[in-house]
Parts: sequence; structure tokens; C-alpha cells
Amino acid sequence: MDNASIKKLADTAVSVLDLVPILQGKTAADSFKNSLDLAQQVERFGFNRYWLAEHHNMPGIASSATAVLIGYIAGGTSRIRVGSGGVMLPNHAPLIVAEQFGTLESLYPGRIDLGLGRAPGTDQMTAMALRRDQRAADTDFPENLAELMHYLNPKEQTKVKAVPGEGLNIPVWLLGSSTYSAQLAAILGLPFAFASHFAPQSLHFALKLYRENFKPSEYLQEPYAMVGVNVVAADTDDEARRLATTLYTSFLNVIRGTARQMQPPTDDLESLWDASEKYAVQQMLRYAFIGSPETVKTGLEEFISITQADELMVTSHIYDHKARVHSYEILGEMCRRQS
Repeated sequence: MDNASIKKLADTAVSVLDLVPILQGKTAADSFKNSLDLAQQVERFGFNRYWLAEHHNMPGIASSATAVLIGYIAGGTSRIRVGSGGVMLPNHAPLIVAEQFGTLESLYPGRIDLGLGRAPGTDQMTAMALRRDQRAADTDFPENLAELMHYLNPKEQTKVKAVPGEGLNIPVWLLGSSTYSAQLAAILGLPFAFASHFAPQSLHFALKLYRENFKPSEYLQEPYAMVGVNVVAADTDDEARRLATTLYTSFLNVIRGTARQMQPPTDDLESLWDASEKYAVQQMLRYAFIGSPETVKTGLEEFISITQADELMVTSHIYDHKARVHSYEILGEMCRRQS
């Protein structure tokens, strides 16, 4: 690892993506308390942002009312940026999103991010219950995005206004797990976040498309790419590997289509999956960095060197709350030592 790569790690902002997991035997209320405590801790550790992701009809995820939770987290912290990673725009009228985030920005000025995705964040039946036409999500997304941004940054007077929201400086990010949003973010001159923490296949091509086609805008003069990764850090490699079995079983349940609350670590992971399932999970978790501080540091430095990511968005599927906080503490200390 050369000096330029090490310096790049020091220059890379690090943020947190929280799915607000509901632990086996616990409630959503417990999850909200854990999320607030984690946000307060990572703010102290020096992390840049704390984002929450919209999901619906998932027994193990409590972040369905994303804007409400952003207000809860922002109200319990003082400096860290708080936002959506993301709000799924096909589920909402653009005016509602503008009003919600205009309200948040008015309450917590200079601290709110609006990350937008075009997937429903759920299954098709639940998408229908959300009363949005998912078949038009791809074709309508650019139009809905333009409408939303017009409410926030109007170029002309219109009868319909986002109050609050109109004229407020709320950073809009495009999120994606393919090349679609990368190209759209480049055309519009917006920051881009890639979900390589669960969909790594198109990461490098998406980053290439985004950077090569980026057009400076009133929002951003140069491309800015944030990349999602999984991190499970502990004092030893063995302990981290044991904690990470929760991550593997969570993704195994995704592959099987079995919705469950987050499971505690297991000492017998190999008995839970067959060879094809193991391979599929490992492919989805290609960018999972698991181990002691030195192991995680080496992996992240190589990853940043290859991707040249401007920022890392870290998610940690760890069952024990104290261990989860400690994983972020290790990462925070690592970044401070590098700076």
C-alpha cells in the first residue's frame, strides 16, 4: 500500500447507514432507542452523516417512517448530518417529500440530507398498498425528481409551493445499485451514492459512468461519489467473524425470501446454508470488511485505493448493540489515527 493510498483513507469521509434493525425478541421501540444512542456515539466518534433507509413490510427493519426517524435522530444530536439513504421516491408524491424535508431542514438547519432511490423498498404487493404505480417507476422517476427539485429550488413562480421547503438548501443525492442513477446523477450534476453493501456487481462501471459523464451544476462542481460497505470490526479477527454470522444469516434470509427479525450470532453457520446459498451470500457481501482493526484497515485502504471513493457509507449488521457501537468506535479511531 503506497503513501497516496494511505493518505486517501485519511481524506475519505466516513458515514453511517442505519436500517434500524429489530432484534430477535425485541420491539421497534427498542430499535429506535438503539439508533438514537448509536447516532449520539458516532457523532462523538467523528462520523460525517447518519442516514436511515426506507423499507416496508419487513419484520426485521423499523425504518418505514423515514422522515419521522430523521427528525428523532436529528433532535437527539447536535452536529452530525442526518438524512435518508434513501427515501424511495416512487412511493411518495414529490410535494410531500419536499414538505417533509423542508420541515426537517427548518428544524435542523444545515444538517439534513435528502437521498433518493427509485426502488419501492419492499415487495410488489406492499408497493401496491403504498398506492403508487411501480410499473412507471423507471419512466416517471426523472420527472418526479425534477418536480421535487423544483419545489425545493424553484426557477419560476408557481401556484403550488412546498411550505416549508421552497428555496431551502437541502442537498439532494441520487442512490443506486445499478448504472441508471449513476448516469442520471451525472447529467444533473448531483452527488451519487452506490449501494455496494448489498449489490456490488455494477459498482466500478457505475462509478466510471458517473465520473466520466458528470456535468457541473449549481449543486455540485465536481463529481462526488459515496460508496456503501459492510464493516464488522472487533478486537480480534475471531470475535469479528463470530459477530458477522448475523450479517450472513440476514442476507441468507433475503435470498430465501424469509423475513425475520435480526438473529443473534451462531457458532454453526455452515449447517444453515448449502453451497449455492453460501456462494450467493458471499457474492452479495463482496464488500464486507470483517476483522480486527488491522484487518479492517487493510481492506478499507485497498478498497478506497481501487474505487477512489470520496466517502464511505458504512452499515454494520451486528446483533449486540454494545458490539455494534464498538465496531464503529474502532472505525472512528482508525480514521483519526490516519488523519
